[in-house]
Amino acid sequence: MECAQAVLNFVQELLAQKGDREPLATDSPLFSNARLQSIDGIQVALFLEERFGVDFASMGFEQEKIDTVDSICALIEESQPR
Repeated sequence: MECAQAVLNFVQELLAQKGDREPLATDSPLFSNARLQSIDGIQVALFLEERFGVDFASMGFEQEKIDTVDSICALIEESQPR
């Protein structure tokens, strides 16, 4: 799945910039276990807006929806026009 791989690559790079090179599963918590901080949420949101066209202005931003790669992919799918 293109979504999961693209998001996984982005998040792994973000973690690597912080020195976190631990394995990352698609269901691993990112924010709720403090691997990423709230400021990182901005980078994730910008990536999602630029790469996948997610419009947080219209749907609102909830950090819980970007806590795992799986939840991010669900958010991307939810944001796509039907």
